[in-house]
Amino acid sequence: MKAWIYRFFNLQQEGSTIYTEFLAGLTTYITMAYIIFVNPAILVLSGMDHGAVFVATILSAVIATLIMGLYANVPFAQAPGMGLNAFFAITVVIGMGIPWQQALALVFLCGVINFIIVVTNVRKMLIRAIPLSLQYAIGGGIGLFIAYIGFKNAHFLDFVVEGANVVVATVEDGRVVQAVARDVIPSLAKFSDPMSILAFAGLLVTVVLMLLRVHGAILLGIIFTTLLGWMIGVVHWPSLRWQDFLPPSIEPTLFKLDFSGLFGQPGQFFSALTLILAFSLADIFDTVGTFIGAGRKVGILEEEGTGKPQFSRGIKSKMDRALFADGIATSMGALLGTSNVTSYVESAAGISVGGRTGLTSVFTSMFFLLSLFIAPFALMIPAAATAAALIVVGILMMESIARIGWDNFEEAAAAFFTVVMMPFTYSISNGVAAGFIFYVLAMLVRGRGREVHPLMYIVTALFFINFVIQAIK
Repeated sequence: MKAWIYRFFNLQQEGSTIYTEFLAGLTTYITMAYIIFVNPAILVLSGMDHGAVFVATILSAVIATLIMGLYANVPFAQAPGMGLNAFFAITVVIGMGIPWQQALALVFLCGVINFIIVVTNVRKMLIRAIPLSLQYAIGGGIGLFIAYIGFKNAHFLDFVVEGANVVVATVEDGRVVQAVARDVIPSLAKFSDPMSILAFAGLLVTVVLMLLRVHGAILLGIIFTTLLGWMIGVVHWPSLRWQDFLPPSIEPTLFKLDFSGLFGQPGQFFSALTLILAFSLADIFDTVGTFIGAGRKVGILEEEGTGKPQFSRGIKSKMDRALFADGIATSMGALLGTSNVTSYVESAAGISVGGRTGLTSVFTSMFFLLSLFIAPFALMIPAAATAAALIVVGILMMESIARIGWDNFEEAAAAFFTVVMMPFTYSISNGVAAGFIFYVLAMLVRGRGREVHPLMYIVTALFFINFVIQAIK
């Protein structure tokens, strides 16, 4: 059995072991396990059943990550995406008044479009079209984005309202649909919160372990932080009633897509197409950004010794299969009853521990499956523990920024906006969009427009149109 596993996943060729892949899979799971609790909490705002969404979140992560591991043989995990779930519940359902059943139909069609884009090689062409400077910027931007998530989860930041302290709210039908707080700025926390102190202790231990080159330092840091939190009373041991270990029913959301209602009204047709475009763009570039940001570490992005994207005719290379696995994940998630399923940037945590093959993803999916029955224990891991891990992963991913030609302004401008827009807007796709727009602008102004791949012009135009549509709405 062990020999078969080594052959199937090419562990020896990748310089990895079953134990290393296990640690990587566990690390990835721990850093992204929050989604099994956060996703239901967000989607329930749209009127969906909390228990059903909980099960749909886990099952979609299990199936999609297994496909990524067994078919693509890469260490990337998939689950319902943060940001996309908020767009689903708050913007589409609450803001636009579209029932969640119709919103699931939108997500399903978004997945179909993504699948077609993969099969027709458009995604491959797009990754080939992205210049190296932007690829490096995307990797660094994701690192900064991950670190920012870590800082927020660690309670290292306080957000202070200054100046006029004005809050503007629009009320329609008795509910607040928009609220804007002005002059809100981040500041360093005073560390009076026990969680921030715990996260700081975990960060110090993790950094020390990394400096000592201890194998599995990130995972050990998470375990240490959790145990320390339990010892000081910040983390509580869960109740062990057998009822708590039984998963709820998925029936309330399973196959509840409403296509007839979505396109039943003539005036809603254009809005539906616009939403599908918005979902697709965000989903595609979250995935592309994740693969570019962490792909070089696992040999998914480049052909050995060439520095070029690793593609082949048909669906044969690692990148081809990874894109294929990601392409079918969103539609599958919609059938189960959740928002867009996408490749997770937190996979970089497992890769940093040493994950190099699909066996990492298989272990991650197994831990997600266990979450159906061990939710009380999964909930025990505090955000402070995973926050320290995310900050360290952000440090590791920032190395790619050094390869950007900062002395060349046309390259530096696009790279800068790519890097800073990801954490500032809390979106990978927004960072990619900003980088594309400023790259194309710089090349046109410099009279080098012919050097830009035609697909870059098309995608940049779509990004610009999407921003205009969102502004009009």
